[in-house]
Amino acid sequence: MQNPAFYLKPNIVMEPLWNQWYAWSYLIAPSTASMYVLNWHLKLLESFAEAPEVHVQALQNPALIGGPFLNYPAERVADVRNLILTTRKNQEHLIALANAVRALEFVLEQEGTGGSMEAVYSKVPEPLRGMVELVYDIRNNPVIRWIEPLLYASRFYRRESQSLSLWEMKSDERPMVFSSPRFSEAGQLRLEMPFDDDRVDEIVALKRFPQSKAYIHDLFGARAGDELLDSMLTTEPPRKAIGVSPGGVRILYLGHACVLIQSEHTSVLCDPLLSYEYPSALKRYTYQDLPGQIDYALVTHNHQDHFHLEALLQLRQRIGQLVVPRSDGGSIQDPSLRLVLENTGFHNARDIAEFETIHFKDGSITAIPFLGEHGDLNIRSKVAYLIEIAGTRIVCAADSNNLEPEMYRHLARVYGEIDILFIGLECEGAPLSWAYGPLMPKLLPRKADQSRRLNGSNCERALGVVEQLRPKKVFIYAMGEEPWLSFIMGRQDSSESVPAQNARKFVTECARMGVPTERLFAQKEIHPHDLQDTLSMKQTMEIQTSIGA
Repeated sequence: MQNPAFYLKPNIVMEPLWNQWYAWSYLIAPSTASMYVLNWHLKLLESFAEAPEVHVQALQNPALIGGPFLNYPAERVADVRNLILTTRKNQEHLIALANAVRALEFVLEQEGTGGSMEAVYSKVPEPLRGMVELVYDIRNNPVIRWIEPLLYASRFYRRESQSLSLWEMKSDERPMVFSSPRFSEAGQLRLEMPFDDDRVDEIVALKRFPQSKAYIHDLFGARAGDELLDSMLTTEPPRKAIGVSPGGVRILYLGHACVLIQSEHTSVLCDPLLSYEYPSALKRYTYQDLPGQIDYALVTHNHQDHFHLEALLQLRQRIGQLVVPRSDGGSIQDPSLRLVLENTGFHNARDIAEFETIHFKDGSITAIPFLGEHGDLNIRSKVAYLIEIAGTRIVCAADSNNLEPEMYRHLARVYGEIDILFIGLECEGAPLSWAYGPLMPKLLPRKADQSRRLNGSNCERALGVVEQLRPKKVFIYAMGEEPWLSFIMGRQDSSESVPAQNARKFVTECARMGVPTERLFAQKEIHPHDLQDTLSMKQTMEIQTSIGA
């Protein structure tokens, strides 16, 4: 009798961790990781160790979830104190790097007054020597330019800080990841395995290709009879993804800003972030609905809900080419996403600049400008995409903030009209300091910080995009409302939230302009050339009422 073959269950989460914190791009790039360790992680941990009851009490208010509070009961204070000790020991090199940045910023404030920088190099602290160039911007402000490839080839990049945590997800409930480290919990399998380890892809492949239990135990480094690992296995094969009809184009909306665009020959996945497969009353597409080969995976910008390392690791073996926006080349707030990916085992990554085009058999992908959403920081690693596929022209604009309508007039002149526009209306973003505070040498005054938001277009600005690009259909997405996003978004919008109000108004105004518009939620199958696919105004409003929009 042949031994049975086993799959990894489709609802097994594989969280990437860095020093026990949920891994994202700023914890991979050594320059930003150093600042986060010193200015965010240690501060949060030490605050909890000193007064855990303050954190426990603060998180009774749902609005504070995702803020500077650890989401643990006071009984975990011993774990927190232990992580403080191990961080100070294991990340000593990054702490030294962050302190060197502080010292160099002070030197530049004193010495960078417009004269030659040659004499200043002798005052660069040792950890930074040879890793940076000292320059001025065009307004004679002194700037540190990081030589990023050297950082990855130095002691400041340590793969051993990376690990994976596997566990079985049975509902949409998942704790917020960015403000709390991960401690050992019952039912979780921790693998001390860096992200570029070939075994990571082998583990993910088990969700589609079965292996013997002996093979799986060997892959995980487990002994036969490991009950936790065995509980994560099944003999039930995954369901098959549905293909695309010859000559047609199909679009699947998979939640938030994740959109799969398929023709007979090509598949393009934008901003991968989707649900795992488990029973739920709310229907959604999952990893199982994606094709076995994703020709192009696109990332619009370097925010955690768009550049999502967990999802990218799940899909790495399926992706032909992973396309990310090009950074400005050396500023601490804008690390190279291509280097982040290449150093975590993605051998198929390339970066793309504004107006660059990638051509394929039945179409092309063009990067177009993306304004705003980054608190007015000089961040270049952000683009929207114009995707032309089998005669259909689609723009995925993500969180683009239409700060200058004339730009879209120029784009319309260069590229002409489009068929479908996807645009986010997250117009009430967090203040600048939420994402970038740990990187800044000086805290902004509160008034300035609150005015510089990480927000996209509101109704009026989104209407300006529609007026200029003249799409045949518009879809509102990237609202952060899907329940499986709570672990990364920290909250879910209510029907009276500012983004929800703007979305309702936008639908109404587009209807007056004669442009069919729908606010997306959870899942949607779209056939661009099927006129019956677009909901009437009445149907749209009925659906939005039913989901509390």
